[in-house]
Amino acid sequence: MTERNGAATFLGNPLTLVGDEVKVGDKAPGFTLLKNDLSPAAMSDFAGKVLVLTLLPSLDTPVCDTETRRFNSEAAALGSDVAILAVSMDLPFAQGRWCGAAGVDAVQTLSDHRDASMGEAYGALVKELRLLTRVVLVVDKEGLVTYVQYVKEISEEPDYDAALAAAKAAVA
Repeated sequence: MTERNGAATFLGNPLTLVGDEVKVGDKAPGFTLLKNDLSPAAMSDFAGKVLVLTLLPSLDTPVCDTETRRFNSEAAALGSDVAILAVSMDLPFAQGRWCGAAGVDAVQTLSDHRDASMGEAYGALVKELRLLTRVVLVVDKEGLVTYVQYVKEISEEPDYDAALAAAKAAVA
């Protein structure tokens, strides 16, 4: 498995990301993650939808909390052809508890904790922490990546406006 030393930082300290970076134009790697009730959620479950994939270190951190709430508040403007998925290594039960407390109902939280397969497939697994780095991707209805941002400094927020514009463009 490819390792990309220094591909991300946390508070300025370099980290190693495991897996190849996904690029615009790539076919999005498939995935099977866990829903909050421990049932599987596969990429194929979202066929025909534009996907906004937000990979996060943990919902229990201020930046991830802010990011997921922001995408939740923007979801209605994107319409029913778009699914927003927030993926972390948090346990499914913790994700469900967080969603309830935060009032997040338009973003679906999914867990990669079992085998980190999505983290590896998307080049987002932080080797030193066994967490996901911060990445936002938009995948069109045909499964092609139309937007990607690997946020270099994990403690910083992504470019919401660019991601939302890409999602809107993928629906059109």
